[in-house]
Amino acid sequence: MDRFENTGQPDWDWWGRLWPTPGETLRKLGVESGDALAEVGCGNGYFALPAARVVDPATVYACDLDESLLAECSSLADRQGVENVETVHGDARQLSELLPELVDVVLLANAFHGVEDRDALVREVAASLRPGGRFVVVNWRDRPREETTVAGEPRGPPTDLRVSADETAVRSAGGFSLERQVDLPPYHYGLAFEL
Repeated sequence: MDRFENTGQPDWDWWGRLWPTPGETLRKLGVESGDALAEVGCGNGYFALPAARVVDPATVYACDLDESLLAECSSLADRQGVENVETVHGDARQLSELLPELVDVVLLANAFHGVEDRDALVREVAASLRPGGRFVVVNWRDRPREETTVAGEPRGPPTDLRVSADETAVRSAGGFSLERQVDLPPYHYGLAFEL
């Protein structure tokens, strides 16, 4: 099980500079109370924990390959009193086999650029969703890396891995239609696709 190319867990401090209100970002993308949600590549929970507050009382399945990051996510959930997060260890390319139930939303934040076989992942996401479910993708803008700085340093994936919103379209592989596109300044966009 290999990580998606050029993805990893960023420092929590600079992550917060990009996403000071991750829960609000999720709401803009259509995530709401009662949505069972799976986050692919959740890391230590920067989006999964706020998602749990947004979707409460539904469950957030925090999925990652890195067991140490999942342990950190669980520990943070305990310290913050978040009770509706379940960690799931495994490869997103088998997401439908990993989840104990179909979900309303699958979230993929800051990792789509590293997915080698996007069509296969999109089909797996579709197989993990309830009818009418949504695939939410948060992505770095297709701009040179040297233009996307955080705390004075270039951040994000290499320029050649970045994809535009049009290139992120997942309609053909999974039967999705674009529900909404959201500008997420300073360096991201979000797309919500409906099954």
